Amino acid sequence: MKIIKVIAFFLVLTPSVAAFAQETPKPDIGSLDSGTIESQFDYINSVSNNYEDYKVVKRANLNKIKANVLDSLKVFKDQLVTVNNQLNEQKASIDQLNGKLATTEANLQDALDMKDSFFFMGMYIHKSTYNTLMWGIVIVLAVLLLFFIYRFKRSYAVTAEIRQTLEETRDEFEQHRRNTLERERKLNRQLVDEMNKRKV
Repeated sequence: MKIIKVIAFFLVLTPSVAAFAQETPKPDIGSLDSGTIESQFDYINSVSNNYEDYKVVKRANLNKIKANVLDSLKVFKDQLVTVNNQLNEQKASIDQLNGKLATTEANLQDALDMKDSFFFMGMYIHKSTYNTLMWGIVIVLAVLLLFFIYRFKRSYAVTAEIRQTLEETRDEFEQHRRNTLERERKLNRQLVDEMNKRKV
């Protein structure tokens, strides 16, 4: 029974050890045929010989890395040209869209102005201007009405005063006429009496 347990334990442990052994990475020694430029320079540095403070690089390796660097630069230049072309196309597209947007905004502003305006006396007038104009006319007419009411009341008061004065003058004149007539009658009576006295 113990042996079976030990065998089962080894059977379970063996795939785990194999998997662990496969997961450990091998050190990358690099090459000049693949990898980044930096890794290729590291590779040349590791395979080159030392001479005092200098590194002795094989001409073939130097030519190979030079070709790799030039190829990489050519790829980057091509990518840069492509990106610049795309940027120019996008800039042209953005400029065109900005032009359309400006035209659309101008049309929208015109439409809003037309919406807030109406045709009056041969021209388009904005509603706020029309309101200001109408309220101005109403205020001027109200001021003129108040002025004419004031003038009318003043004229009416003067007319009433003149009428009253005229009535008083008429009454005085009538009283004076009566008094004069009365005096005249008295004088006529006295004259008649005097004439009658003389005849007798």
